This record gives sequence, structure tokens and C-alpha cells, in this order.
Amino acid sequence: MEKTTKRTFTCGLDAAIAVMGGKWKGLILFALQDGALRFGELRRAIPHISERVLILQLREMEATGLLHREVHHQVPPKVEYSLTEFGHSLNSVMAPLGEWGEEHIERIEAIPWDRLTPPAR
Repeated sequence: MEKTTKRTFTCGLDAAIAVMGGKWKGLILFALQDGALRFGELRRAIPHISERVLILQLREMEATGLLHREVHHQVPPKVEYSLTEFGHSLNSVMAPLGEWGEEHIERIEAIPWDRLTPPAR
């Protein structure tokens, strides 16, 4: 019998970040907001993401219930990713965060990030 671990969270923000964790999930949610996309379409919609990382993020998002993965049995195989209702609900609360980022993008780009993050050892 497989043992499952149940997580507890300190607050709602902690729980939301656990589901959203990672740099790419928000961008994947954004890319899928208007409908299903195939893997290659997602890859083109999200610049700079590696194929490996995209695969891992999609698997995690499917496991958490944010995404639906539909396999069409045809030749060549076709797989489409779409947001679930749970994913749409998260995307809707991410929109104001994106608007805040757009509003402050110049200020954020001017931050000297190299001085804020200590170098990796």
C-alpha cells in the first residue's frame, strides 16, 4: 500500500504558492487562458523554457489538478493541454498580479538583482 503525505499550510497564501511554485507555472496558465494548446504551441508561447522543464511543469500541474491532458489516439499522436476549472480559478486571481507587474515593469527592471541575491556557492 502506498503511503501519501498530507501537507498542512500556515495560511491560504502558503497553499496557493505550493500549487503555483516555480517560475514557469504562471506563464503556462497565461498561455492556456484562451484554450487548449499542444506541446509545441506551448513551447513557442513561453520563450526560454526548456523542453525538459516544460514537461516537468506540465506533469506537476496535471497532478495538482490545474491542467487537463488529453491524448488523441491518431497518427501522429496528438496531446492537448487545457486548464481545468481549478486552473481557470487560479488564473483569474493571477490576472491582477500580472496587471501590477505591467504597471511597475520599468521600476522592476531597474532593480539591481545581482546585489539582492547572494551568489551561489
